[in-house]
Amino acid sequence: MIISSHVPAGAFVGMAVRSPTAALAAGFVSHLVMDAMPHWGTGPNTESEWLPIARRDGVAGLAAIALLAASAPADRRLAVLAGMTGACLPDTDKVGRYFVGSSPWPSRFDRFHERIQNETRDRLPREIATAATLIAAGVFFLRRLAVSTRSGASA
Repeated sequence: MIISSHVPAGAFVGMAVRSPTAALAAGFVSHLVMDAMPHWGTGPNTESEWLPIARRDGVAGLAAIALLAASAPADRRLAVLAGMTGACLPDTDKVGRYFVGSSPWPSRFDRFHERIQNETRDRLPREIATAATLIAAGVFFLRRLAVSTRSGASA
């Protein structure tokens, strides 16, 4: 799953869970659940294929984090940020391998994370559409929640 899909999923977790600690943990679990679903990927050891896409996706993911955090009401922002962080954490294995030559995770976790992947190379257009839809829905619901919070309605 591209990170731009994991980010809004983590935002939804933070909206629902509210506790930053619980949102961090639930966001982490959401990542693993999403990785078990069919998604784009090139498999291990194909840096020349995934790196150009990962660079663009990383920038889009950071922009999505900023947009979703800015859309969140103040009383939920920390939980939303924690959910997004948790949802991104498992993929720090790729960042670690690329920049320092090793994953920050125990090898047992890395093997599990690789084993659950359901990737094929032909799913990228669908994955980009999914990420865009999730980001747009996240912004919509967070702004709606912010308006209801300001007006005193219970959310």
